[in-house]
Amino acid sequence: MKVPERLIQILRSEKHFTIASHINPEGDAIGSAIALALVLKRLDKDVSVYIRDGVPEIYKFLPHCDIVEDTLDVGSLQKRVLIIVDCNEPKRIGFEGELKCKTSIVIDHHETRKDYGDIRWIEPACAATGLMIYYLIKELRVVITPDIATNLYVAIAVDTGTFRYENTTSEVFRTVADLVDKGASPGWIAINLYESWSTKRFNLLREMLNTLEIHNSGPLKVAITVITEDMFKKTGTDASDTEDFSNVPRILKEVDVSVLFRQDGPNKWKASMRSKGDVNVATVAKEFGGGGHRNAAGFITEGDLEKIKAEVIDKIKRLGNN
Repeated sequence: MKVPERLIQILRSEKHFTIASHINPEGDAIGSAIALALVLKRLDKDVSVYIRDGVPEIYKFLPHCDIVEDTLDVGSLQKRVLIIVDCNEPKRIGFEGELKCKTSIVIDHHETRKDYGDIRWIEPACAATGLMIYYLIKELRVVITPDIATNLYVAIAVDTGTFRYENTTSEVFRTVADLVDKGASPGWIAINLYESWSTKRFNLLREMLNTLEIHNSGPLKVAITVITEDMFKKTGTDASDTEDFSNVPRILKEVDVSVLFRQDGPNKWKASMRSKGDVNVATVAKEFGGGGHRNAAGFITEGDLEKIKAEVIDKIKRLGNN
């Protein structure tokens, strides 16, 4: 993987950086941002990390997660380099309109691209943004410490479904093997990611599973689940507790696509789509103004949920008929 030379030059020559990632962050967003920040700090740079929604409880085991801030001094960006990781436009980090900064950089691996960024390094074929950060560190010739290795391992593990998804390649295994050699502990990470749930989060999953519907969409079977605001209130949870819930129905052998609708206000829904094999849900998400990867994509929409479900099922049906 070739890292843009101009990106390397900027990281070496500039002094002040702000790293940002998307709203509703998951492991790749958080791990990539923290790892890059730790690397720049080792190069004696002034670095801040901004994620609007902060670090969800399930990721608070990550080393140095306390450097993540949930507020941003927009005015200060004019003298700083802004690096957006794991997404590719200000809207995804929670800002409408233009962000004025000294230089803007995008490091991302999503299929749906935007035109934002003075420097755009986008690798849709890459399994995770964390993998891109790994190669960037190699080019910068910075020593990967155990804390950096742990953040990168989590970033890559989350976006490959802990090495279960179709984007898991020999390159991924070679990379995480090196990260383990440098101090990442797979067992400790797995316990924190998958075996440290709160009771309230488990109860939210039970509520969600009670909404499960399976629909025939042409040759494809689509599992639909729903999480409402009432469910959050009943279980004492919030949106951050839904991490990875959209993947659960993929456990069923007959399910090709899983769609989770999470309520985010009156008649407002965030859809998280997951698929198996060659079913490209990113194309469906794009039709609703969203985006993502072939097997993992999403969008936000408003309206009557039953009508939205029907429309999504119809669009997935077209995928199966192609």
